[in-house]
Amino acid sequence: MIDLYTTSTPNGHKVSCTLESMGLDYTTHAIDLQKGDQKTPDFLAMNPNGRIPVIVDRKNDDLAIFESGAIMIYLAEKTGKLLPKDTVKRSQVIQWLMFQMGGIGPMMGQANVFFRYFPEKIQPAIDRYQNESRRLFEVLNTSLKGKDWLVDEFSIADIANWCWVRTHRWSGVSTDGLDDLKLWIDRIYEQPGMLKGLEVPVKVENLLKDKKKAEEFAKGGGSIVQK
Repeated sequence: MIDLYTTSTPNGHKVSCTLESMGLDYTTHAIDLQKGDQKTPDFLAMNPNGRIPVIVDRKNDDLAIFESGAIMIYLAEKTGKLLPKDTVKRSQVIQWLMFQMGGIGPMMGQANVFFRYFPEKIQPAIDRYQNESRRLFEVLNTSLKGKDWLVDEFSIADIANWCWVRTHRWSGVSTDGLDDLKLWIDRIYEQPGMLKGLEVPVKVENLLKDKKKAEEFAKGGGSIVQK
């Protein structure tokens, strides 16, 4: 059994979608970031960095693993799923996973901070992170030309990048003209476990459709990034 400590963010969804896709049994523990659940001694014992997601594998000596990309690799190796065994293909999948970890995630995350959460609108910062996010989208789009997936078969690389890219509107980043990217986004929604994974621990899409609730959600995010 696996315990998942998470909240409804792209990084959290990377792990919940992976767990669902692999058909693994897990128990969800919702972490309230606004209340500071991620800063408690118990949580910090699992992840000294105080960030979600974290998993604890109860069948492997209660092994705690943090960093979403590291969790995805661990689960792929544990199950033999979503990560090729071929050395070359495996390397390519991990490269695209690191592309998300070092590029897509940080750039979109900062776009969210300055576009949605930060109380003062600093336009050069907004432009910087939205433009860089768009550039990275174009890299993905070019790489997906004539392909269904980033590396031959559906993998943790697709899940990781998709969980962020699909939220592009929240970051204020356009996908106009990126037809291969948009087809890929739609294609992944149809993969087993993706829709269910996006509901862990709560379905944010429904919340964001309500303008007032979306504003409250952004305000809550603002209180977190300023701590």
